[in-house]
Amino acid sequence: MAAVKSFAQAAGNGKANGMAYKDKQKPTDIRFSNIQAGKSVADAIRTSLGPRGMDKMIQAGRGSVTITNDGATILKQMKVLHPAAQMLVELSQAQDVQAGDGTTSVVVVAGALLEAAAKLLTRGLHPMVISEAFQHAAEVSVNILKNMSQAVDLKDRASLIKIAKTSLNSKVVSQYSDVLAPIAVDAVLKVIDPAAPTVVDLKDIKLVQTLGSTVDESELVDGLVLTQRAQGPPDAPRRVEKAKVALIQFCLSPPKTDMENNVIVSDYTQMDRILREERAYLLNIVKQIKKANCNVLLIQKSILRDAVTDMALHYLAKMKIMVLRDIEREEIEFVSKSLGLRPIASLDHFVPEALASVDMVEQIDSGTTKLVKFSGIAKKGRTVSVVVKGSNKLVLEEAERSLHDALCVIRCLVRERHLIVGGGAPEIELSIRLAEYSRTLVGAQAVCVRMFGEALEVIPNTLAENAGLNSIETVTELRNRHAAGDIQSGINVKRGTVSNIYEENVVQPLLVTTSCIQLASETVRSILKIDDIVNGRG
Repeated sequence: MAAVKSFAQAAGNGKANGMAYKDKQKPTDIRFSNIQAGKSVADAIRTSLGPRGMDKMIQAGRGSVTITNDGATILKQMKVLHPAAQMLVELSQAQDVQAGDGTTSVVVVAGALLEAAAKLLTRGLHPMVISEAFQHAAEVSVNILKNMSQAVDLKDRASLIKIAKTSLNSKVVSQYSDVLAPIAVDAVLKVIDPAAPTVVDLKDIKLVQTLGSTVDESELVDGLVLTQRAQGPPDAPRRVEKAKVALIQFCLSPPKTDMENNVIVSDYTQMDRILREERAYLLNIVKQIKKANCNVLLIQKSILRDAVTDMALHYLAKMKIMVLRDIEREEIEFVSKSLGLRPIASLDHFVPEALASVDMVEQIDSGTTKLVKFSGIAKKGRTVSVVVKGSNKLVLEEAERSLHDALCVIRCLVRERHLIVGGGAPEIELSIRLAEYSRTLVGAQAVCVRMFGEALEVIPNTLAENAGLNSIETVTELRNRHAAGDIQSGINVKRGTVSNIYEENVVQPLLVTTSCIQLASETVRSILKIDDIVNGRG
């Protein structure tokens, strides 16, 4: 009992004397280990930030190579073992889902906040005090950013294209931003449903890769494009006008039993009879398809038996019916919505009302591949197809990733119709405003809020470093301009100076910056609260 009293008395004396908080050794070591792991991940992709950022070549275990500077893609394919470092990988993926852009920035900001937290911990501040102060600073930052932002009208197509270009300018395929940006804007605007004007489902935009052309030949198709080729003998139709299209989910092949079995044929007459029955069975199906005036048939891929046999293709070609086989199960919903039809599950439901009317269905050459294009759809749904072209596989995959990011950026503007300038301007403004705000606070919270603001300066610092500029001079000039009230000043990477970044059309959705700060601060707070790593049973 006396020992307990003496311990309490010693603790009380420590508080009275203003002693700093001193944690036990093991939690401290775990916490600093986690912080160091997170900083290592941030440092690994920091050089990829901005228009002048470097690219990473990622070699997978099987020898496949990916060249990209997209933070989410780099971290997804990076082999990360430490659990705290894995949290930053998941942070990048969360930013990708939430905003689609800023996947590198969010990890770099998280790394800077972890470094600031480490300095505060060495000063003796309690992790929970730092965590709560960072949460408060993030809330204040979001309000400051909202006051900085400007409303945007979705009818202003030119402004939307500028925003999409800003996203594309930091990509490997930045030289094609004049082609890809309008495609991204028009694709998103076409799939917006007036009944839900703030919701955009990117599953309604299909990206089709074709090899053998350059990226600037990519196009937006206001219709449907499928990668499956037309099937059948050489005389089978490859082009159909005034088409009646059906999508079937049953097979055009002889039926099989559910169980594995063998049929033993003892003489040739029985074999002939089986073949005659199969021909009669298939011919009956084809006649019913023709009876419904169908002349383009889409067949879902089957894993139990052949979706369509050569005999069935022969009969369909004789009836002048164009056939596309192996439509994937994941594509059924998109194809149905695009053509305005319903899938047909059995022959009994194959009626003219279930077909879609299309002006033209034709097989076209696109680079080294063949595509089937549906144009002039009568009851078209709110979907579009984008044909992305590239000279080689690496460029093609990066072009698709870059276009997806641009689509996500425009989707952000549809959800929250405000934009903000880029070029490090928001972060330096937050640093100045949070420093001013910290003077109104007292105690540890004031120090933590000021350090939070200073950590955000990592973005303009990194932009300047990656552009080959003197980061100290550039950021100092930028800070002086913002202190004088010029909130639209940012780092012009292409000219190598500090200028009005809004006039240079370097703008981005407000949601990208706010989600970056909120997600980064949440992850840092989670890491600070961890004081032990325990191995599970599994």
